[in-house]
Parts: sequence; C-alpha cells; structure tokens
Amino acid sequence: MGGSGEYRGGLEEDFTGIARLTYAPGALPQPGTQSMKCMLKASADPLRTRSQLLLVVVGSPPGAPTGVLAAADAASGGAISAAIKDGEVRGKAGDLTVFHTSASPAQRVAVAGIGDGASRHDWEQAGRAFAKAAARARSTRVSVALPEGLSSDHAAALVEGIWLGDYRFERFKGAKNGNGGSRIRDLVVIGAGLSAKALARTATIMERTAAVRDLANTPANHLPPSSLATYAKELAASIPGLTCKVLGVRELERLRAGALLAVGQGSQEPPCMIVMRWSPPTAPKGQVLGLVGKAVTFDTGGISIKPAGGMEDMKMDMSGGAIAIESIAAIAKLGLPVETIAVIPSAENMPDGRAIKPGDVITAMNGKTIEVINTDAEGRLILADGLTYAARNGATHIVEFATLTGAIVVALGEVYAGLFGSDKEWTETVRAAAEASGDLAWPMPLHEGYRPLITSSVADLSNAAKKRQAGAVYAAMFLREFTEGVPWCHVDVAGTAMSNGASTGYGPRLVATLAERLVP
Repeated sequence: MGGSGEYRGGLEEDFTGIARLTYAPGALPQPGTQSMKCMLKASADPLRTRSQLLLVVVGSPPGAPTGVLAAADAASGGAISAAIKDGEVRGKAGDLTVFHTSASPAQRVAVAGIGDGASRHDWEQAGRAFAKAAARARSTRVSVALPEGLSSDHAAALVEGIWLGDYRFERFKGAKNGNGGSRIRDLVVIGAGLSAKALARTATIMERTAAVRDLANTPANHLPPSSLATYAKELAASIPGLTCKVLGVRELERLRAGALLAVGQGSQEPPCMIVMRWSPPTAPKGQVLGLVGKAVTFDTGGISIKPAGGMEDMKMDMSGGAIAIESIAAIAKLGLPVETIAVIPSAENMPDGRAIKPGDVITAMNGKTIEVINTDAEGRLILADGLTYAARNGATHIVEFATLTGAIVVALGEVYAGLFGSDKEWTETVRAAAEASGDLAWPMPLHEGYRPLITSSVADLSNAAKKRQAGAVYAAMFLREFTEGVPWCHVDVAGTAMSNGASTGYGPRLVATLAERLVP
C-alpha cells in the first residue's frame, strides 16, 4: 500500500457548512499492491529449475514416490520416502512438510497434501500452506510442479491459494514490526495443466482480489467515502476503456436519493455514489451486467449504536463496494466483451446530532417511504438507492454484494455467502459461477410469507423487523423492492468477506467467472 495516509493540515467547507478533514494526494491505497510475477515453463524439469522452494503435491494416503516426487526424494537423500513410511507425510489437504535437497537448483522441496484432490478447496488449501512455508523460509522465488493430467481448474485453484496465502497487509507497520519481510516475487509454474493464457487470467483476478483486501483492511480514517471515490477514479484512469464518475451530495439531492443521504447525514464526511462503466465495442447489445456494492466505510450503528467489542472491524463494512470496484476492474483488464456498470453507494454511519433516528421516515430514490426502525440496518438503505440507480441506468441483470447481516453468519458461517435472487434462471447462473470460482454462495429463500417483517404502519416499508427471526431473509426482501423488476441477486458476504479481523478478498473470482459465462 502506497502513500502516507496522513491528513492535510487544514479543514475544508463542504456545501452544508460542516467542516471536514480532507486527504493529501498520495495518501490513498495504491491498486494492485500484491505483485507476483507468474511464469509458465510447461516442459521444464522442476528439480533443475532455479527456485528457493519447490512445491510437489501428494494425495492421501500417499504411496511410494513416483515421477517428480521420486526425483525430489532422491535429491533429499530419501528423506521424503522415509517420512511417508513413518506417517509424517499423510497427504491430508493443507498439510505440508519441507525437505532440504542437495546439489539441486531447487534448494528446498515442500510436499503438500491435497487429500483426495477432488475439490478446488483441496488444491487451494495446498497453495495457501505452500505460501506460508515460503514466508517462513523467506523464499521470494518459488516454483510449482503440476501433476500430470491435472485439470486447468484445479491448477488455477492451486495458484490462487498461493496468492491468497502470500497476502499480508503491512501498510502501517514499520520495518522492525514486520513490514519489508519477504514475499513471493517470482512464481514459476511447471507442467501442462495450465496454459499461459489461463495463468495470466488467474494473476489478473488475484491482483484485484488483493486490492479488495487492501481496501477493506484500510482503517476508516484513511479511507472515508471521498477517498474511496478518488481511489476508484484513479483506478479507472489506469485501465483503458474503464470510466468513473462520482455523484456528490448535490447530484444525489437532484436524484432524490433520500436513503443514501439519510445514512450519511450524521457524519462530517459527506456520502457519495461511485459509478464505474465498462462498455467495450464488441459487447452484445441489450445485455448490461450491473454490480452494486455496499460501501459503508465505517459503521458505528448510528443512534442504534453497536457494542464496543469488535467495532473496529466495521472498517470492513465497505467490502461489498470494494468487490464491485475491483471486479469491474478485473473485467476491464481481462478485456471481456461484457458491458458492465458498477454502482457503489458510500457513507459513514455515525451518531452525531444530525443523524437519522429510530422512527424517522425517509424517501428513497424510487419514491418509496421507509420507516427507520434500527439505524444499524443502514446498509440496506444505501443499497436501496444504489440498486434503483443501476436499474435505471441500463443494468439488465444485477448482482449486489454487501456485508449485510449477522444472521447470515449464524446460518452459513464463513464458508458460503448467502445468495438471494428474484429470478430463478439468473440466480442459478450466479450460483454456478460461485461454485466454479471458489467464492461460494448458497441459495436462500425469498418467500412472500416473510413480507410482514418489512411492513410498517406509517410508511411503505420498514428497514428492520421487531421480531428476531429470518434477519438475512427479510433484509433481502427489503432490497428487492428497489430493483425495478430487473433480474437481481443479493450476495450477503458478512461471513465470507471478512474473517478474524481481516478481509478475505471474496468476490472478484465469482464476478470474473460470471462475466465470462455471459460472453456469447
């Protein structure tokens, strides 16, 4: 991550007369901060390839070493076969043992387990374990020996796992506290399981995945809505054909985006709506993929304030917006002939004297009135205007991402995101892309029996129910009211986008796979 992230000395007056802090140029996160040069050597000898650490995989239970593993065993003086015989190498997915070699350009061999190797998850786990071993060994040039007959999908999952395991967020650490440590710079993939084109695709998507993590991990005082908007504009300017405009408070007032404005009115940082477009000339007419992402850059809960414990993680409540920004960037960098619009409503949810209150009634962009029962149900409010804007500005199919509800974490944990959809065919298309990509999503119900949970006695809708039930479902029911009849999917990533106080990078793999499947 580049830049100092420090505040400029003065204060600036926005049109409301509220003084707000502003950011100096160069203080923003820099796109694509995790950089790994990926090279393919399809017919090379892994043991004769210069590398500080070579990855060789083994299934469970492991048999006698053959092929590359046998050569590595010989280079290790029989240590690998002895470890297999003694049960020290079991081949379980994610297990890994490092062996030193002698008289070989590959200085060490990491033997990683893949279990039965039947799922993408097994291969991704092996890649993650290998990256962690590379960090411990301070290896910056590593290589991977792909087994013969390995599918391109599983080979990509192995490489993705290396990218995911190698990621570290160190922007705010000094050299004495971990910053500047070794990370993988060169990754050499050896074998026929992955083409050069497929490897380049994987690297592009994983760069954008790392950028999602950088954005979501950045503290809220370094990335308020205005800075997120500037980042999006700078990113778009760096990719030919990708455009970005930012709708400020005046434009939002003209659009009558009352829900987004209401959430942002309690903060000194004004809300905004980021709109990015990718319109390649070869894209088929009449099909526009809409990406909508929730970007609450910090969520206190507002007047319905959250407990203090864990509130620091609410800097990641903009993960959905980061997914939308980086996913459209991935589509553009891959040159996919799919017209795409990304809409990212962004605000801080703060509890000052101007903040919305429980019982307030606000009017969204589509004219529907909303009774605010809980100000901590703010994500669905800003998404209401974001969805309407996307639908009214050309999106023919929408997929929307949001760290929306704790209820989905209770239901599905951190493995699957919750997937809700208004159109059966579109929902299945998104689900299949999620399954194929490794960014998993599980279908959840949208049934009219849940409608009473979003009814209000004083407005068209309420943003929260008084009954503690089906929280993720009725939140999705609420969002559907603002999709203008466009086929839409809501992906609740509260469990999958952040884990143990850090971003996971969920999203770009799913969207890239989805966009590829929309190509005629």
